[in-house]
Amino acid sequence: MTRLSILLALALISFPVFAEGEAPAEVPEAKTWVTEHIARVGGKNVAYTVTAGTMLMKNDKDEATALFGYTAYVAKGGKQRERPIMFAYNGGPGSASIWLHMGILGPQRAVIKDAGWSDNGPYQRVNNDYSIIDEVDLVMIDPVGTGFSKPVGVGKGEDFWGVDQDIKSVSEFIVQYLTENKRWASPKYILGESYGGIRSGGVAYYLLTRHMVALDGVVLVSPFMEFATGFSGMGVDLPHVMFLPTFASTANYHGMLNERHDNLPAFMKEVASFALDEYAPALLKGSRLAGEERSKVLRKLSQYTGLSEDYWDRANLRVDEGRFAKELSRATGTTIGRIDSRFSGYMINRVGESMTYDPMTTSIGPGYLAAFMDYYQNDLGVEDVGNYTVFGDLILAWDWSHAQPDLEGFKLPMPNTSVDLAMTMQQNPGMRVLVQQGYYDLATPHLATEYYVDHLNIPDELRKNIGIEYYEAGHMMYVHEPSMVKFKKDLATFIRSEPGE
Repeated sequence: MTRLSILLALALISFPVFAEGEAPAEVPEAKTWVTEHIARVGGKNVAYTVTAGTMLMKNDKDEATALFGYTAYVAKGGKQRERPIMFAYNGGPGSASIWLHMGILGPQRAVIKDAGWSDNGPYQRVNNDYSIIDEVDLVMIDPVGTGFSKPVGVGKGEDFWGVDQDIKSVSEFIVQYLTENKRWASPKYILGESYGGIRSGGVAYYLLTRHMVALDGVVLVSPFMEFATGFSGMGVDLPHVMFLPTFASTANYHGMLNERHDNLPAFMKEVASFALDEYAPALLKGSRLAGEERSKVLRKLSQYTGLSEDYWDRANLRVDEGRFAKELSRATGTTIGRIDSRFSGYMINRVGESMTYDPMTTSIGPGYLAAFMDYYQNDLGVEDVGNYTVFGDLILAWDWSHAQPDLEGFKLPMPNTSVDLAMTMQQNPGMRVLVQQGYYDLATPHLATEYYVDHLNIPDELRKNIGIEYYEAGHMMYVHEPSMVKFKKDLATFIRSEPGE
C-alpha cells in the first residue's frame, strides 16, 4: 500500500458505535502477577519486584474505558520515594514495547543475530547486563491496541488511536500509576522510541500543563517528531534532504561506493554539508535547475549514494527511502532494511519500486516475541495472556491531527510535537533531553533528528540541557552489541547528571 492510499484511507475510516440502548460488553477484570527476582546488571546483583498485567482506566464519569498493559520493575530496599522512575514505550503507532523491553531496558534480553538472519529456534534469552533497572525503577507501557492493552466498557478505538488521544491516554496511565504506587515524589523520566518521539513531546507537555507533573528528563530514541520531515516521496523537498546522509552511510556499509569511508562520523558531516548547502538549494530551484549546475548535483548524488546519475536524473533528483532500499542492491536480488539499513534480504519482486517487507523485522521479530512470551509465562508467571499484539493494525485508523499548543487549540493535519517539547522545556527549565540516534536508520534519519533539535524554539541557555548520542547501527541501535554497551552508558550518565552537565 502506498503512503498516498494510506492517507486517503485515514479520511474514510469509520469506527463502531453502540446502537441506542445497547449496553457495552461486560468489563474484564484487571489482573496483575507479582514476582520477586535478582538480576546481574553492571557487575552487581539487583533485587527487584516485577508487577506484570493490566491496569483498568476510567473516564471522568467513572466508566471503564481500557485495560492498559504494563510491566513494572521496582528495586527492593532503599528509599523508593527518592529513586527515579522511568516510563518507556515504543512507537508505531501501533507497536508494543517488546523491542525496548527485550532488547535493552529489561533484565532479560532476546538473543538475535545482528545484521543477519537468526535461527528459527530454539529461541534464547539471557540475563541483560545492560539493563537500566540498576539506575531506575522501570515501567514498560503498551498503549491501547498493542500488547495486551485494549478498549473495554464504554471505550472505543477512536478514544485512543490518534496523536492527541494517545498522548492523553498514556499521560493518564502515568498519573494513575504514580498515584496507585505512591511515586509522586520520585524523579520522573519518559523514554520513547520512534513514534514514541511524537508521543513523548506531547506527553511531557500534557503532564505538565494538565496534571502538574514536571519531568526530570525525556529520552528520545530514534525519534519521529514531525510528520513533514518523516517521509520522503510525498511532494515535499525537505525530507529528501534529511534522508540523504543515511543513503550515503548505507551505501558505504554495503560497499556500493567507489571509495570506502572508515570514519563514519566524518563522512556523515561531509554528506550533511552537501545535503544542506548544495542539494537543498538545488531542489528549491525546481525546473530552473539546469545545465552544468544540475549535472554537478547529479554527480555528487551518485557519488554519495551508489545510485547512478541516470537513476537520479529520471527520479528528478528525488528518491524516497523505499525506492533507495530496492534500487541500491537490485543487481544482487536483495533489498535493504528500512529500520536498520545494515540488514538485507532476498528481493521478492526484482522489478518492483517499493519494499515488500523489511528484512530487519522478519530477521529479529520472531526471536523477540518468542523470548518475551517465554519470559512472561515462565519467569513472571503470567496466566491468561491471550494474544500479544506486537504490531496493531492502527495506522489506517490513526487520527494524525494535533492541537499544537502554540496555535491556541487549532488542529494541524500533520503533527509536530517538537513544539510541545520546546514549550515544556521553557516552562520546566530543569528538564533535560537525551537523544539517541543511529547512523543506519532509514525510518528516522539522523539528519532529520538534528533538524528537530536545531529548530526547537528555546532560549540558547536551555540548549545545554540537550544531548545527542550517535551509534553505528540503525533505528534499534541496541541490536548491535557495541552500540548496546554505549546505549546503557549514555542513558545511565544522563540519569545521574544534573541540568547543564
